[in-house]
Amino acid sequence: MTHWFHRNPLKATAPVSFNYYGVVTGPAASKICSDLKSSRARLLELFTDLSCNPEMMKNAADSYFSLLQGFINSLDESSQESKLRYIQNFKWTDTLQGQVPSAQQDAVFELISMGFNVALWYTKYASRLAGKENVTEEEAKEVHRSLKIAAGIFKHLKESHIPKLITPAEKGRDLEARLVEAYIIQCQAEAQEVTIARAIELKHAPGLIAALAYETANFYQKADHTLSSLEPAYSAKWRKYLTLKMCFYTAYAYCYHGQTLLASDKCGEAIRSLQEAEKFYAKAEALCKEYGETKGPGPTVKPSGHLFFRKLGNLVKNTLEKCQRENGFIPNPSQKKW
Repeated sequence: MTHWFHRNPLKATAPVSFNYYGVVTGPAASKICSDLKSSRARLLELFTDLSCNPEMMKNAADSYFSLLQGFINSLDESSQESKLRYIQNFKWTDTLQGQVPSAQQDAVFELISMGFNVALWYTKYASRLAGKENVTEEEAKEVHRSLKIAAGIFKHLKESHIPKLITPAEKGRDLEARLVEAYIIQCQAEAQEVTIARAIELKHAPGLIAALAYETANFYQKADHTLSSLEPAYSAKWRKYLTLKMCFYTAYAYCYHGQTLLASDKCGEAIRSLQEAEKFYAKAEALCKEYGETKGPGPTVKPSGHLFFRKLGNLVKNTLEKCQRENGFIPNPSQKKW
């Protein structure tokens, strides 16, 4: 099953030379600084390389972060921080606030910002893979795995590194708790979309699919609520996506719940459930149009024309018609027609 995911742009950064004349002495130290510069450049290069795969990304990230640790933690394995932590100024833009950079003279800020981009890369890789016409079982597993890795990175940054910043994250910036949490929840919701698609392909019980869809809709609603106090100029498009996905999976939940009711000969209730599915599908369709017209970070696309969206519309329509036919042929006079 093909998917469509909204993606915010990657963070951009200023070049860093890691040249510390008069501070760094000796060939070994100079070699470390040279390796830092090249490994950073390599990692930044891979973010936009479409041939990059998760193994390449992991190796490049591990290489850079292992060297950067020397600027954060003391080499004698004590609990003290490195004397080099505040030697270099780092500049990074935001995913929502475009080309307006944030700057901190702190290696922890660099670790968090670069880690944030690594997590974003995993979400973008998952999106490219999931958007293919025919996604194989192995590719679906790779999408799910990539989204879980991304969520794990965001969570680790939020819990273990962002609290260590000397200068707290500015309101509405990427490293603020609300934004990081929204990214975590979105990753969880999209990973569950893959689980739902797999359950449908394997023809699992409609009741199970309905429950998964309802939980996914709740994830999207929670992510949207997390962003509710942000400046609309930056967050409106992202929030349209989260709301339309909430409506979309609520429609899915009502549709498959209706199938469960129909299987239990509860035709009237099944029809009511499918009518609710129609309502939420119509809301999602309207939000798709609004999403395409809303300015802000993210792609300019028409989600309503996407295969994943059209398939649900047909499913709701056909299931409702089946319920209405079944309701017209109830042999038991004690059962009221809808």
